[in-house]
Amino acid sequence: MAGMTRPLLNRRLAEFGTTIFAEMSALAARTGSINLGQGFPDTDGPEEIREAAVRALREGRGNQYPPGPGVPELRTAIAEHQLRRYGLAYDPDAEVLVTAGATEAIAAALLALVEPGDEVVALEPYYDSYAACIAMAGGTRVPVTLRPHAGAFALDLDELTAAVTERTRLILLNTPHNPTGTVLSRAELTAIAELAQERDLLVVTDEVYEHLVFDDAEHVPIASLPGMRERTVTIGSAGKTYSFTGWKVGWITATPELTSAVRSAKQFLTYVASGPFQYAVAEALRLPDAYTDGLRAELQAKRDLLSEGLAAAGFGVHRPAGTYFVTTDIRPLGETDGFAFCRALPERAGVVAIPNAVFYDHREEGAPFVRFAFCKRVDVLQEAVDRLKRLGRV
Repeated sequence: MAGMTRPLLNRRLAEFGTTIFAEMSALAARTGSINLGQGFPDTDGPEEIREAAVRALREGRGNQYPPGPGVPELRTAIAEHQLRRYGLAYDPDAEVLVTAGATEAIAAALLALVEPGDEVVALEPYYDSYAACIAMAGGTRVPVTLRPHAGAFALDLDELTAAVTERTRLILLNTPHNPTGTVLSRAELTAIAELAQERDLLVVTDEVYEHLVFDDAEHVPIASLPGMRERTVTIGSAGKTYSFTGWKVGWITATPELTSAVRSAKQFLTYVASGPFQYAVAEALRLPDAYTDGLRAELQAKRDLLSEGLAAAGFGVHRPAGTYFVTTDIRPLGETDGFAFCRALPERAGVVAIPNAVFYDHREEGAPFVRFAFCKRVDVLQEAVDRLKRLGRV
């Protein structure tokens, strides 16, 4: 703009441009490539849940502003889910808050709980909105890097402890972890819980992939560990579990004091959202365990299909214990720059992936890693695997 000398974008957000997901999805559309970059399913979830949303629309439930904390039916269903699954008892009226997806829950929690100058310890690589939300809250992010070890990405508990200073306000966890697929063990979470209590820290934990764990992995909510319920904000979401990511229905569970604090920020973000879908998600949360068991088995088979195909194409593969992403190492292909590799991959093989370096402060740590999503139809994954075989012929 003529005559404007000050940058238009707030300096807290100056480092964040267009997300890599938008860039790579546009590249997929332009080249006609299979998009294994952005993590959303290419099929809808259970038909009875979709019909529940239609029924709510037709009956006029949620078509106007729903209650600020969320509709009572959904808050009750969330509390029942936490109790049935994990033995965590929450008051649906005082300790449950419905949000516009997990992304708003993360933003509201950080805006509410972090003062300018506070440090937030986060596991690196991290979901990209973490960095932006910490910045918007005026906090300082302190990354602790998960590094490859024995076919997975491991947390160094000593490094985590060393990252905590007198300025640390909270630890931001994500398990099952996007993008690495790591599922923190009970022993690791117990050590984190002990650290949080010793240093009087809050914990915000993103558990949106809670039901997407494979093999012998176990999802343990850190709030279920001794001494942690009173200092933990747990974030959940319907999008990943029920394959309706566009509905944007998430939630937090926490003590009345923490819930009230987060609600104070949330009310000035979306205020309310997703009215009719809240009623449908309440029904989804009451589906029998056979649904999540079946989803987990289906995704595990897709994980194996894509992982084996990637390995056959020459990638180093870190088979995930959770989520629906596979992280690969491109160095066996003679590559070292994930950005350049991903930007060239559509022309080389007709497939789109995401460079993991965008999820790191320490870009060099993530440079050789590339993430592929396997929450797609089997025929799509098979076609992607067939296309990736071209890499060995180039």
